[in-house]
Amino acid sequence: MTTEAPDTDVPPAPRLGGPAIPFRVRTTMGERSLADYRGRWLLLFSHPADFTPVCTSEFIALARAFPRFQALGCDLLGLSVDSVFAHLAWLRAIEAEFGVAIPFPVAEDISMAMARAYGMIHPGDSSTATVRGSFLIDPAGIIRLLSYYPMSTGRSVEELLRALAALQENDASGLSTPADWRPGEPGLRPPPQTMEEAARSATPAWYHQSAPTPRARKTVKP
Repeated sequence: MTTEAPDTDVPPAPRLGGPAIPFRVRTTMGERSLADYRGRWLLLFSHPADFTPVCTSEFIALARAFPRFQALGCDLLGLSVDSVFAHLAWLRAIEAEFGVAIPFPVAEDISMAMARAYGMIHPGDSSTATVRGSFLIDPAGIIRLLSYYPMSTGRSVEELLRALAALQENDASGLSTPADWRPGEPGLRPPPQTMEEAARSATPAWYHQSAPTPRARKTVKP
């Protein structure tokens, strides 16, 4: 068995808990940079190409959910390697055909510099199409969630909203969120660190203790 040496020209991949890579890009709403989003959450996401079926479905879903992201203090920024002119034509076609106006900017990345920096184009891939990368960046510019979907599979907008609310709940209360957690549901206390702490547990399952979230979160209906 042999292994290949790593490509030293490949930039380090973004990682959870690490700083988001600075950028300045041209978009359908003018220039945008990472610094423009300081103090707010940002969902940065890539799509393989304009005028494609799965991407169109995602943009319609994200546009319809846009007020719910805004209610959570989160902006959206789309990106692909297509030009701004292609983006403009596609967004106009979506509005004309489906009656849905896209309320967030879509960035061009013709040089593929940003796509490569964020791992949206995987090293050694012969295609210039980006994978469906999603990055939730917090108000301090830290990557708190990242995911990659294949070109054939659309993202779940509901899961992105749920994860955003869960991250914000953890920041506010220190509680973790269990599987399938929804805003308003109990969270989970941190695990005991000592035998004494475990002995103080009110239940035998000292390693899995629920706790009500200390603040009521307003749930934005679709």
